Amino acid sequence: MKKIYLVAAVIVGLTMGACSDFLEVDPVGKKSEKDYYSQTGIDQVLVGVYARFFTGNSFANVVTNYVYGDVMAGDANKGSNFADQPDFTSLELYAITTGNSYLNSKWERCYDGVFRANTVESVCNKTKDQLDATYYAHATGQAAFFRAYYHFEIVKVFGAAVPYVGVADYEANVNPQVSNVDEGGNYVYIWDKIAADFQYAYDNLPSDWTHNGEFGRVNKWAAAAFLAKLRMYQSSPYNGTNGGSNKWAEVKTILENVMANGVDPKGTKYQLAKTYEELYTAGVSDWTGESVFDVQNSLSGSSDRNSTVAGGAAVGMSGALGNSGWGFLQPSYDLVNAHIVDENGLPLMDGSFRKKAPITSSAPEIANEPETDLTVFVDPRVDYTVGRYGTPFLDWTVLTKTDGWIREPSNGGYYIHKKLIPKKADNGSLSLSTSAASTTKNFHLVRYADVLLWYAEALIETGEHTKAGEYINKVRARAANSFVEATDADLVPATSPYKLEDKVNGKTIDNAAGNYRIGLYPASQFASKEKATEALRFERRIELATEGHRWYDLTRWGIARTEINNFVEFEKNHLNKYTGAESYQDKWVTLPIPWNQLNKMQDLLVQNENWK
Repeated sequence: MKKIYLVAAVIVGLTMGACSDFLEVDPVGKKSEKDYYSQTGIDQVLVGVYARFFTGNSFANVVTNYVYGDVMAGDANKGSNFADQPDFTSLELYAITTGNSYLNSKWERCYDGVFRANTVESVCNKTKDQLDATYYAHATGQAAFFRAYYHFEIVKVFGAAVPYVGVADYEANVNPQVSNVDEGGNYVYIWDKIAADFQYAYDNLPSDWTHNGEFGRVNKWAAAAFLAKLRMYQSSPYNGTNGGSNKWAEVKTILENVMANGVDPKGTKYQLAKTYEELYTAGVSDWTGESVFDVQNSLSGSSDRNSTVAGGAAVGMSGALGNSGWGFLQPSYDLVNAHIVDENGLPLMDGSFRKKAPITSSAPEIANEPETDLTVFVDPRVDYTVGRYGTPFLDWTVLTKTDGWIREPSNGGYYIHKKLIPKKADNGSLSLSTSAASTTKNFHLVRYADVLLWYAEALIETGEHTKAGEYINKVRARAANSFVEATDADLVPATSPYKLEDKVNGKTIDNAAGNYRIGLYPASQFASKEKATEALRFERRIELATEGHRWYDLTRWGIARTEINNFVEFEKNHLNKYTGAESYQDKWVTLPIPWNQLNKMQDLLVQNENWK
């Protein structure tokens, strides 16, 4: 089968002991652990681990990480309306407190994922003598991967001084309470324990899943990629005691192995997809060779909102484009302007894009007459990431100022994200109420472009900055291979005065939806570590925009305060709510451990260094 399908009975079985408040678990329900003491039972428990990507989603804890990775970074506004989800608004405007329910939800969801992974390994250990050795290795390898994945998610938000809950803790106590300090009150950092889990997964998982056709499962190469990512974060300067170890040589070695030998679960060697467009096209994006690890979406029958990896209706389209969306996750003016390019098709890395008028503006400010200046030359990736007035929004419509497709422009601006939204045709016989919120489009947790940019960063950090340009330009060159074409209001080809200036391949193509231009960085950009770093960081922003990475990058690079405050200064010229935003502080490279968890754990759980 292509994906791992979820059935209700499996999810019920897995929630027999799912975490509720931090590390405490619910009483055993309809099934006990012993009911899963067989290969069939273990398969069911494993499906429940994968199901955690879909079940119990809320705005606060979706796997896409758009709350933290995109909105807190300034790549997106919350969207919807100002009054909706006040704790989300607090994070958006940097009014960060230990009582924020979003932080509590993120914490609980991640430890629930840890619990599920421990359940799999525990059942496997207790039935090891009944299991084929290969099956045991593959099952416990998946368990180790997900235990590492969810602990890493916790570290990325709250820092590395958090409880590591292993299978021994799980087996010793149905309600394990693990401290994040030692007997002397010193923080216990869990980097190496997470690394050991990713390493075990790499050592025990198959290279691909062609032997059983279950291609939605994680393989050894995904585990290796995540190990490299973990060591990269550990090597980054943020929070001092929480990171700063020099693991860059290890990162480089791991990634060289992944790049030379890595394959996706179908056995296809890792490679960039031919076009940027196909990465976000349902039915095409799955197996281009770029997917290192995807969350696999599927639709069945006429079920409503059954692909909730992104929070279902939360990010669905509202207004004229659909009736099942609430309109969250609106790309920011700052992000869209960051796509403006110079005469060579290169980004304005000096920040001068913030000195230009917004590409879509209104006069008077935030009135009802938004217009997009399509004559401005931009990176072609912008119109695969963002819906702009005057351009086709997939196959739904050409967006106009009379559509009413933005729920509250004065709160979120005039843009809507595209990458998570399906085409109108994708859902076939499904009802319109399903169309704007459900999708078969996979979500890429890690894709090969990410790996190439990590490798470029490792080269820069190990003194090979001149070589880094080769890998950054590989990603950039792919952006020249597709662009959004002009269509009329009925979504048929139309004549357009705009064009793509492809300076990568030395050609110009007419009939574009707007003016696009893309070129490669010259060798001089990589003559110093500082200039190479500048290109690497900007390319990550554009290539991975609205994919949940930006805030994590800014914090690990130690530039969150500068970049976010620059964003606020620009964005408040167009959205008045930012005039009341808190000034971003250096210590906010981690967020506070929720007060609810500190209270429940008493002295066993100590607030992280930045929020004491």
